Amino acid sequence: MYKKILTILMITGLSATAFAADEPVTLESLSSEIANVQANADWLWTLIAAFMVFFMQLGFAMVEAGFTRAKNAVNIIMKNLMDFSIGSLSFWAVGFAIMFGTTTTGFFGTEGFFISNWDPNDNWTLCFWLFQTVFCATAATIVSGAVAERTNFKAYLIFSAIMTAVIYPVYGSWAWGSLFHGHGWLEDIGFIDFAGSTVVHSIGGWAALAGAIVLGPRIGKYTKDGKPRAIPGHNIPLATIGVFILWFGWYGFNVGS
Repeated sequence: MYKKILTILMITGLSATAFAADEPVTLESLSSEIANVQANADWLWTLIAAFMVFFMQLGFAMVEAGFTRAKNAVNIIMKNLMDFSIGSLSFWAVGFAIMFGTTTTGFFGTEGFFISNWDPNDNWTLCFWLFQTVFCATAATIVSGAVAERTNFKAYLIFSAIMTAVIYPVYGSWAWGSLFHGHGWLEDIGFIDFAGSTVVHSIGGWAALAGAIVLGPRIGKYTKDGKPRAIPGHNIPLATIGVFILWFGWYGFNVGS
């Protein structure tokens, strides 16, 4: 119903504009204008959804900072900040081409590094890149909470670059490559991942598990006889606010997909 109403409003508005300018309204010109409005609406909605997913970075930072000890709050916040800073650059330079570039094997893309194949007249490419960038950064951020309070900051930055340039894009190419110029062997055999339950959350989760296994528990988490000790977070209200921010961003994450 809302699409019909929107179409009527667009036709009415476009007709009024043409009438005011004393220009004849033809079916071809009207169809062209409607298509142009629809394209801009598509770009706008995709960007709004991308901004909502980007806002989730703040939610992750607040949740993780709230559930860690005060002495490590700055460290965890900086990790979340650098996840997106380094991740967006790595994904722009390498990851996007691996994930969505043309491929003959179905394993990863081999063209379009630094978005070198971008047509300046094709705004959708940049819009699509931004939407996929925030998803990529989300996958990397999942790991920061799992290794909180026990990883070297510089080492984490190296991991973040590798995660966003290679690990996430390769699997993303398998499942989502055909959304742009590529195709993946998983989707070729019928695999479907609508909003990233595997591409984003599973890849991020497995990377987080690997990091936690390698690093081990936080110092003081267990007694000498193996009994766990509670290490409470320093700011539960901050973590709660982060949860609501993530909740809000989820509507862009799932609905935007």
